[in-house]
Amino acid sequence: MTTAPARRGRRNEDFTGAVPTAAVLVDGAGIPGAEAICRHGVAWYADRLGGNLLGLLTLVRDRSLPELLATAIEQVTEAHRDSCEVADPISPSAAVAVLRVSDGFVEHLVLGDAVLVLDRMRGAPLVVADPREVVISRSYQSAIEATAEGSDERHRLLRELRANRNRPGGFWVAKDDPRAADEAITGSCPAAELTGAVLLSNGASRIVDRFRLADWPEVLAVLASAGPAEIIRRVRRAEARHSVAADDATITYCTDLGAL
Repeated sequence: MTTAPARRGRRNEDFTGAVPTAAVLVDGAGIPGAEAICRHGVAWYADRLGGNLLGLLTLVRDRSLPELLATAIEQVTEAHRDSCEVADPISPSAAVAVLRVSDGFVEHLVLGDAVLVLDRMRGAPLVVADPREVVISRSYQSAIEATAEGSDERHRLLRELRANRNRPGGFWVAKDDPRAADEAITGSCPAAELTGAVLLSNGASRIVDRFRLADWPEVLAVLASAGPAEIIRRVRRAEARHSVAADDATITYCTDLGAL
């Protein structure tokens, strides 16, 4: 596992962790000014959600991944409902990716714009991603980029974009409503068919989906030979070259799944 904040001195709003049979990655999201809505902040939300989810994956093994995620969302929401405006559109939220090995099968879940890639013994890697947030965000991208960072107009556009969260026709993330977990993309396959798997925040997956520096087989090859830090190093270099604002970047690389 490797994680890096967007810049030095800024708190990392990603979370990742693992237990012997599962891995979790949480990519927190928020906008400036959200401190007035939630005194805890995005990093707290991501850390608490990820930690609760890992605990549930360890202790509760007879429930589906969406059920466990729904419980974790409910737990975190209750932890700050009395002190924060949890239902406000700009309150903290997160994308989530989960991998679990159980009874010879590898189960996966993706909610929001995190990415999970299964490295199959035969055929191309299986890329699990939720395109809904990306599609809607792109419709706002040019307008947001035309505004000054920190301006009222940019904040207005970001608030408008986030109003599409967790509603029909919009996109779904972990926030205050546990029912969003039912919208996650899920699946499973025999562990014996996989050589590995990788979970990435969107700050790391941009090596493929934004910068086009590699395809997924090439990313998996680099992970096997040099590890996650090399992927993030290449992302940071591309961000600097193209004058793109850096994002928190996190990768969790899992191997030997069939041995669990």
